Amino acid sequence: METINTKTAFIAIVGCPNVGKSSILNKMLGQKIAIVSDKPQTTRTRIMGVLTKEETQLVFTDTPGYHRPHNKLGEKMIKAVSDSISGVDACMLVIEPTGELRAAEVELIEKFKKEKMPVVLVINKIDTIAQKSDLMLRVAKMSALYDFEAVVPVSALKNDGIDVLEKELVKLAFPSQHFFPDDTLTDQPERVIAAEIIREKMLRLLDKEIPHGVAVSIEKMRERSDKNLIDVEATIYCEKESHKGIIIGKKGAMLKKISTYARQDMEKFFDCKINLQCWVKVKDGWRNREGLIHNFGLD
Repeated sequence: METINTKTAFIAIVGCPNVGKSSILNKMLGQKIAIVSDKPQTTRTRIMGVLTKEETQLVFTDTPGYHRPHNKLGEKMIKAVSDSISGVDACMLVIEPTGELRAAEVELIEKFKKEKMPVVLVINKIDTIAQKSDLMLRVAKMSALYDFEAVVPVSALKNDGIDVLEKELVKLAFPSQHFFPDDTLTDQPERVIAAEIIREKMLRLLDKEIPHGVAVSIEKMRERSDKNLIDVEATIYCEKESHKGIIIGKKGAMLKKISTYARQDMEKFFDCKINLQCWVKVKDGWRNREGLIHNFGLD
């Protein structure tokens, strides 16, 4: 029988909104593939990231924040989390270092018990706590609820503890052929990454609920054969005419700022010049319309 010298683990990253799941994934990969912002529910779909270190390949699924859905899009996001837990070898449960246990965290732990899932508890944002005793209290409360494979405090912002987390996750891998080429970073198509970069800039630059009511569709993405340049045409969809005006801004200033910041990030990711053109259109109530959710690739 042939001896398998490589190992693999499929790992879902789960937790409540805005606990830093995407930031941790980006730090582990050493490359930004998942958008981040200080607003909850930034991630809408499952995003796969691949980390290959020597003989071990870890395949991560970054899931939307687990929350009580308020529309059909929210329902799709929660289903993505549940489906991810059912289809992986292990999970990373990401929580904050202080505060009471959330109802969503209890629900996730019940899902782990049902699946008899190996879980690493990751306590993010440890740079925000003043008293170590607060962290120890959080660890004790969580450890009483589930037999975690490991408990790892980290700060994604400070890149603290990420190496320790990686070592704990490698322990969960089992003998298997690698499912992706060793230089793979993500399974996300280039159009999806470009759309997410644009949406991230809106999350950062716009206030309140407007960013959650937008979707981005890449209508064209074509490399010029004679230049190291990609032409990208994107349509930003929002739910109200008033939101369209805010996104465009006075004399187009806001849309120009969004496009400029997005272009700069795209050039870093794709390692070439980007010619980015953005338009804004209104699709009333798209977050509750199955057809539009499907068209935007959010199902």
